[in-house]
Amino acid sequence: MSGITTRAIHTRFAKKDPHGSLQMPVYDSASFEFDSAADIENAFTGRKSSHMYSRISNPTVEHFENKVLAITEAFGVLSVSSGMASISNLILTIAGSGDSIITTKRLFGNTYSLFERTLKPWGLTVKYADLNKLETLENLFDKTTRAIFLETITNPQLEVADIEQLAAIAKRHKILVVVDTTITPLFFLNAKSLGIDIEVLSSTKYISGGATSVGGLIIDYGTYDWENNPKLADDAQKFGDAALIAKLRKEVYRNLGTCLSPHNAYLQSLGLETMALRAEASCANTLAIAEYLHSNAKIASVNYPGLEDSPHYQIARKQFRHRCGALLTFDLNSKEECFQFMDKLQFIRRATNLNDNKTLILHPASTIFCEYDARLKAEMGIRETMMRLAVGIEDIEDLFADISQALELL
Repeated sequence: MSGITTRAIHTRFAKKDPHGSLQMPVYDSASFEFDSAADIENAFTGRKSSHMYSRISNPTVEHFENKVLAITEAFGVLSVSSGMASISNLILTIAGSGDSIITTKRLFGNTYSLFERTLKPWGLTVKYADLNKLETLENLFDKTTRAIFLETITNPQLEVADIEQLAAIAKRHKILVVVDTTITPLFFLNAKSLGIDIEVLSSTKYISGGATSVGGLIIDYGTYDWENNPKLADDAQKFGDAALIAKLRKEVYRNLGTCLSPHNAYLQSLGLETMALRAEASCANTLAIAEYLHSNAKIASVNYPGLEDSPHYQIARKQFRHRCGALLTFDLNSKEECFQFMDKLQFIRRATNLNDNKTLILHPASTIFCEYDARLKAEMGIRETMMRLAVGIEDIEDLFADISQALELL
């Protein structure tokens, strides 16, 4: 099977269902019974692969992970309770107090907060760089550096770094490349060929199938030598390429308790089956709206990597197979105009999320970046005049009509 949707639909169960169900049942059970004391001992010691407790593993969650494996052809997959859980679990596994990561301030607001306000006091050093200026990176690497972390398309600045070139620099220094691919669904890019070692993402977005559930994923492509990481060197001796997933499952993920619920895994398994269809529709809508706004005199500026005048147009087309995601931003003349516009929309919803089936609008400066002062917002590329539009799969003429009537009233 070669097609993304075909693989998602036809991933086999780990064990045959006794009733012949075509959908993996929801195993809403906390624990699982064993036939003997020896069997449960073998499960806990790892001599036998079995589900013991749903905080550690669960049949419904396992099937969801196997679907992601089938789609990505990755080495290993771990699902967690949210996109933020995927980042925190990974960083806590690869880095300790005194270690450092290289990233950018042009990040999703909660990710920046995690690095700067949660992990820095715990002992992590965070080095910020302009990832579009590759020549500035060389001086940031030292013996404490554990990873470069970036987003495929920054949210909401919509900047696109050259991942392949960044990865080449990182690999010369034997540094892990971690990329948040939330805005670019699993089939948009060939992560392994670009040099990405680990993907982290919010499966709440494209995968869940219309914002039905919250979840996250850690996807390991098996391309990093874990003996280069002090925290995982011993695990690499025991588990080889599986060191990261083993460390997560046997310690960090297990101990933090950030498991994906079986019901959410079931919903996201269903969502995977239609992900490609929905993503194609929302991306087509986004480009059409970006072009529509670009020609409207009331719009101060439009930002979307799929527009030919975007500084990121060429690299986005190269990396994301001519698809640039379902998120755009545009600027009006003031914060007051932004609020007036939002309030006049009739069916575009005022809400925070990406790739819901519904189109959602947000004023980033007053919401997901509201905790930061004006100076930091400027450094992060957040303007008071910026609107973020997360485009859904509605009929495009209806979206045009709603935007048009709201603009006319300004």
